[in-house]
Amino acid sequence: MHLTSSHPINKNNQSPISGPLMTSSGIEIPPVVSAENIRVDHARLGQPGQYPYTRGIYPDMYRGRLWTMRQYAGFGTAHETNQRFRYLLEKGQTGLSVAFDLATQIGYDSDHPLARGEVGRTGVAIDSLADMEVLFDRIPLDKVSTSMTINATAVVLLGMYIAVGKKQGVSSEKLTGTIQNDILKEFIARGTYIIPPRPSMRIITDIFAYAHQHLPRFNTISISGYHIREAGATAVQEVAFTLADALAYVDAALSAGLDIDQFAPRLSFFFAAHNNLFEEVAKFRAARRIWAKLIKERYHPRDEKSLLLRFHTQTGGSTLTAQQPENNIVRTALQALAAIMGGTQSLHTNSFDEALGLPTEKAVRIALRTQQLLAEESGVIQTADPLAGSFHVERLTDEIEHRVLAELEHIEAMGGAVKGVETGYFRDEIARSAYRFQKSLESGEMITVGVNKYREEKTEIPQILKVDPLLEQNQVLQLKRLKAGRNPQTINDCLAEIRKAAESGENIVYPVVAAVENYVTVGEITDVFRGVWGEYRESL
Repeated sequence: MHLTSSHPINKNNQSPISGPLMTSSGIEIPPVVSAENIRVDHARLGQPGQYPYTRGIYPDMYRGRLWTMRQYAGFGTAHETNQRFRYLLEKGQTGLSVAFDLATQIGYDSDHPLARGEVGRTGVAIDSLADMEVLFDRIPLDKVSTSMTINATAVVLLGMYIAVGKKQGVSSEKLTGTIQNDILKEFIARGTYIIPPRPSMRIITDIFAYAHQHLPRFNTISISGYHIREAGATAVQEVAFTLADALAYVDAALSAGLDIDQFAPRLSFFFAAHNNLFEEVAKFRAARRIWAKLIKERYHPRDEKSLLLRFHTQTGGSTLTAQQPENNIVRTALQALAAIMGGTQSLHTNSFDEALGLPTEKAVRIALRTQQLLAEESGVIQTADPLAGSFHVERLTDEIEHRVLAELEHIEAMGGAVKGVETGYFRDEIARSAYRFQKSLESGEMITVGVNKYREEKTEIPQILKVDPLLEQNQVLQLKRLKAGRNPQTINDCLAEIRKAAESGENIVYPVVAAVENYVTVGEITDVFRGVWGEYRESL
């Protein structure tokens, strides 16, 4: 679990005892930061909406447009998740975020033996366009933007989303939202990959090219540091590894013949927010500045939008505790505040009961209300970048920038992000950071309220949401009926077209979209990928 950087507190609960204080990234914090420690370069700092965008990507930030309140949700079948979506929209949520179950993420249909016991457990089960139609029933896709946390099978789910929009009478040009589509992060930190890195990168560049022609308002990738941080990385590693991945995607797209301004304005990012308020704010500011400078100096775009680091934030799941779960409400509020003061474009706030199970409606409502309270009552939206000029924050921003650039230089010297994946560099570095953190937690150097300090012998366990096992049986039954009612020749023809594109180098998105419109399933399409490129096995 990642928690706020701290130091042992004496028995009288007075101020921390003497000695150096460090952030999660090992940045020492002096007792007082003043002009002697940092000289604020106002020309380098800039203004909100101006290069290098340290202070935000828009001139007036939230006074002009509030961040999107996008609560992550999905469980059971499409019907149950559709009900949760409509509940959240009724309560004031302004965007959707879909959690898919493990089988969907790694390309197995619900009737596959390896999917048994996993259907609808960690997210919603989506096998075919029929499920996607139910998922967005009575949700107008021309009015609601949707983020989909899907990577290895992103091209298939994107195709289904386009097809649902078409059935609703919404052209692809009007669709708004994001697919995560960040496969390098899966190899680094999360593990829901299917085929090897290099053909995975090829599919991503195909999506970039397709989106440039047909999805002008859709974010074609959400380059994710969240899972890297949750796996044990420090704040500096989170930014460095994420930006290394992003540069790999940019270079792959350029190598595929795309122009930087054809895809860079639709790149988006996804970061975690943990408990050290000032380190997190500084992290977001530094990431924006680094990205703008890298893109400008390396690729020389003509469109200023290519320089903007637009990002979604999720509060830290690994910081949530099963002990005294109500404490998680405070943690989530603190982390959300850091994301907002750091200039996020959209935000998910975790539910307090997520260390115990899938969130209940009550917990989800509290999480959403946390965002609404910050927006309506705290005053943090009244001025852009409210911590700008703080000696402490500017020093942290500069130090994080310096360390991230040093790490990026090291990654590039070894051959870039793909090489870092193939050699296990990222995995090893994250493991070392996670080990150091765990040792500090066990020693008491890091304080976790309710876990290693201020414990209670008994913790009241709140009501936990449990997925009905019958939902899996129903999902499998519906899938079998769907498969039995299709024209086998049509299905075979669709799969043959996908195989042809995969083998020839043609853009694979077009035959995938055609296939899902004919109710070809996630598993059937993914099996073609496995047949052409093989399955990736991590070397240890």
